[in-house]
Amino acid sequence: MSFFGFGQSAEVDILLDGQDSRKTAEIKTEDGKKERYYLYYDGETVSGKVNVNLKKAGSKMEHQGIKIEFIGQIELYYDRGNHHEFTSLVKELARPGEMSQNTSFNFEFQQVEKPYESYTGANVRLRYFLRVTIVKRLSDYVKEQDIVVHTLSQYPEMNSSIKMEVGIEDCLHIEFEYNKSKYHLKDVIVGKIYFLLVRIKIKHMEIQIIKRESTGTGPNTFNENETIAKYEIMDGAPVRGESIPIRLFLSGYELTPTMKDINKKFSVRYYLNLVLVDEEERRYFKQQEITIFRKADKQRKPGTGYQTHRSMMQHTTQPQKEPEQANSDSKEEKE
Repeated sequence: MSFFGFGQSAEVDILLDGQDSRKTAEIKTEDGKKERYYLYYDGETVSGKVNVNLKKAGSKMEHQGIKIEFIGQIELYYDRGNHHEFTSLVKELARPGEMSQNTSFNFEFQQVEKPYESYTGANVRLRYFLRVTIVKRLSDYVKEQDIVVHTLSQYPEMNSSIKMEVGIEDCLHIEFEYNKSKYHLKDVIVGKIYFLLVRIKIKHMEIQIIKRESTGTGPNTFNENETIAKYEIMDGAPVRGESIPIRLFLSGYELTPTMKDINKKFSVRYYLNLVLVDEEERRYFKQQEITIFRKADKQRKPGTGYQTHRSMMQHTTQPQKEPEQANSDSKEEKE
């Protein structure tokens, strides 16, 4: 009877300690939907109990052992056969034998290292989960439960502003300044744009937040660019000496922290892209990388000071390309 699949079977529930009071967080699934899981941080203990409930009363279930694993893994969508595990811990719950009644097993993974933030992107997923396995002769029973991990950062008090002068020789010369180079997820980007020379007819200007997800390494690197936000900061022709203020609230957008070279598998970077469009629909744009981080509870005052970069605005008569392509295809002229 058991051989043909009619023997004893079981259902498994994973209950986490303190889950009634633990915070939850949303994360995207591969199909773009959102799911909510319990939230943990690096170094926190993950503990709870596993309930194994037999489906048929009075019948025994043979097994070759029961174990629970805590796993952190990266899955690249173009290489689905390979799951790259960066954290893997195992606890044995029961040795091989028989189970004749419903049983609960306690488990604890003490002060677990969780070095990276949970992430679901266009081409990669980083997830943490608990996996219970009941080893059986024909086919194992497996139950998984995901958790979400957030990484907290606190940058030093020095958080330099970004100040740049860009333009096209004898046609356009502007200076823009952002108040900081590092922003937390609920921060506000504050800045100003000064028009020092205007000899072309500007129709409007906007600022974009570009997210660039890079997967792979070396020649096999693949970049996926996504425009997270578009914010029009000017409509109409500016004049020399005019100043345009910028105030962009990040809390309204779905952002993640900047992630650099995560386990040598992928990166997520953010850029502020300033775009000007003239009356002939030509686009002029300049891009600047910013760092986005998840702020810890303790607050520090942002520092002062600025970094100055000088370069020429990129100019193309074609429709605007993805930022990375446009940077490589259009040459910058120095004053």
